[in-house]
Amino acid sequence: MARNILRKSFYKSPAQLRLMIEPGKATGAALAAMKREIKVGMTTLELDAIAEQAIRDLGGEPNFMLEPGYRHTICASVNEHVVHGIPNDRPLEPGDMVSLDVGAIIKGWNGDAAITVVLPDPERPERTERQQKLSQVTHDAMWHGIAQLAHGTHLNEVGDAIAKHVRKVSDFGIVEDYIGHGIGRKMHEAPPVFNYPVNFAGPEIKPGLCVAIEPIISEGRPETIVLDDDWTVAMADGKMSCQWEQTVAVHKDGIWVLTAEDGGAAGLKPFGITPVPIA
Repeated sequence: MARNILRKSFYKSPAQLRLMIEPGKATGAALAAMKREIKVGMTTLELDAIAEQAIRDLGGEPNFMLEPGYRHTICASVNEHVVHGIPNDRPLEPGDMVSLDVGAIIKGWNGDAAITVVLPDPERPERTERQQKLSQVTHDAMWHGIAQLAHGTHLNEVGDAIAKHVRKVSDFGIVEDYIGHGIGRKMHEAPPVFNYPVNFAGPEIKPGLCVAIEPIISEGRPETIVLDDDWTVAMADGKMSCQWEQTVAVHKDGIWVLTAEDGGAAGLKPFGITPVPIA
């Protein structure tokens, strides 16, 4: 979810970073629960209920529900829908590409993360292969961006790393209308986290920085439109899009992916980076 990024002093103290551990875990648990259960025939409203229960079981509250005018736990964006898709009662079908975005708040601190799941269509294997490639490229681009936090000097190097990977391995487009963001007391805070190169360095990468890295990649052209419900964003050309997101903290001993069950160990292993828990 990406509305109304607020500007404020965004570096957190060690004590504040520790307070972000639990909402990160609850957010990750919601994603894991949905990933386990999603299948053809389910509805995104059913997935919404699964995510809400996972968050509440860990003492959290769904923070998307706190957004004015929004009453669901997740955003579920299917196929050509990009972000902010409202859960509904349409059964998922073979060939659907489902981006699931969720967040939790505990004791006033927030987590935010997203995954994409492809439901294979045996009758259209070429389409499924293209979808799986789009998801993999987006997933890997996110981890390239996260890895940049471990050895970079300024935040906008993240967008350089994301774009470099996407352009190296695919012909996909990078959606520029929606980007990552700082996170803490508010789900969306400064600083912005671009998914593409910009002509300024951005803030320093140093302990206390906590951001949601959120590449959104399109199968075709990157232009988007907002649908009549005033929430759902769709690709203007009607082609597929994909979203992956993790909340990441920089602290004195390294980086830690707050919304990943393993702190980011598996995703960062190919880069020779070992995440360090927040002490």
